[in-house]
Amino acid sequence: MSEIIIRPLAQSDHTEWRRLWTDYLTFYETKLPEEVYAITWKRLFTEGEFEPKGFIATLDGKAVGLTHYLYHRSGWSEKNNCYLQDLFADPQVRGKGVGAALIKAVQDEAGKIGVKNVYWMTYETNATARRLYDHVARRTGFIEYDLL
Repeated sequence: MSEIIIRPLAQSDHTEWRRLWTDYLTFYETKLPEEVYAITWKRLFTEGEFEPKGFIATLDGKAVGLTHYLYHRSGWSEKNNCYLQDLFADPQVRGKGVGAALIKAVQDEAGKIGVKNVYWMTYETNATARRLYDHVARRTGFIEYDLL
């Protein structure tokens, strides 16, 4: 049986990261300018408490998933919260544990610094992801609004 390997993003992952993140953005019917790709990649390797971080998942030596996450302050806790901003697994490996392993890696990493609240959001219509999320986390009942 193949083993899913989750590890922090490395500079050498740029090509595979870009492919996976582009596929993720395409899934959400989004396109971003080159400048955003460049600054996001740079931020993923910038030191700082609130800079985004990332993991990549490999299966049989091929990059098959990624996640970006970041910490932020909360008025409800002394500790930061962890927002799992992006999570993506290649469609051909969905259902094989890649998404769950990426979520667990973020939870474990946050736990190392005492952060217990790891949260994320998805489209209501994203039934595939929601099956996983309903299995590994609790649904809070909050509804998101934004001012875009």
